[in-house]
Amino acid sequence: MANPKVEVAIKHACSELGEGPHWDDASQSLLFVDIYGKEVHHWSPSSDKHCVKKFNERVGHVVPRAKGGYMIGLGRRFAEMHWDSDELKTTEDLEDGKSTFRFNDGKCDPKGRLWGGTVSSVATEAGDSFHKGAGSLYRLDLDRSVSKHHTELTVSNGLAWTADSRIMFLVDSEPRKLHAFDFDLEAGTLSNHRIVVTLPADTGLGAAHPDGMTIDTEDKLWIACWDGSAVVQLDAETGKLLRKIDIPAQQTSSVCWGGRNLDELYVTSARQCSKEALEKSPLSGSVFRVTGLGAKGFPAFTYQG
Repeated sequence: MANPKVEVAIKHACSELGEGPHWDDASQSLLFVDIYGKEVHHWSPSSDKHCVKKFNERVGHVVPRAKGGYMIGLGRRFAEMHWDSDELKTTEDLEDGKSTFRFNDGKCDPKGRLWGGTVSSVATEAGDSFHKGAGSLYRLDLDRSVSKHHTELTVSNGLAWTADSRIMFLVDSEPRKLHAFDFDLEAGTLSNHRIVVTLPADTGLGAAHPDGMTIDTEDKLWIACWDGSAVVQLDAETGKLLRKIDIPAQQTSSVCWGGRNLDELYVTSARQCSKEALEKSPLSGSVFRVTGLGAKGFPAFTYQG
């Protein structure tokens, strides 16, 4: 078994909720968001240059656009952004203007269509309280048309596709469920919905919630564990826990493969925990890099529209 090494890539990168890492293979750089900070981040490991772009609404995800710029989940809309411009090209409001809704995690499929899930929540002293089953999963096609493909999600989160593109996985964090669908690559449609595993009951991870997710070249899933200070590797066919990597941040939020050989696992985290938790995990809000895993991923898909 490989002996992994966990190190800080960007210390205190996000002041609130670091999420949605995406390794841009073309530029060898890392993209991620601070959802509650309303920010998109870009970091180049070779130069250690870290740029931040601020918005007026929460940003759920970011992916590069093959024709230039980036696509983001901005509030309740998909939007095209460019780093050197404040102009945005957006879709219509996908949740009828309901202020409790926003986009959460999103990724592109192998055809370059962008998928993003919504959540509905209200702020409480203990943090966001999510409305059960209110969220939906949307698909942005290359012509910018939008369609809805799954409903009754509470905290729509990590997405991943198998190497043969025949299965799509989706995390719903609040009920701790990992969903799977048969995926029609050409049509971009879902069928044969099933629950692969419910966390943490099936894995013994205590009170942790599954969050952002990626997949390796062997079709094994890597899932960040919110309130679990860890990333786990799961067998997607059996739901079996294969290994657990401890991360020095309580609110481990998402993961992606990066580096020149795509064998480095980048891990985002949040800094929304209690004062006591911050004292125990002072690196919360940082981006971490895990090496020596003996696993690797494929290049992440970009938006082709």
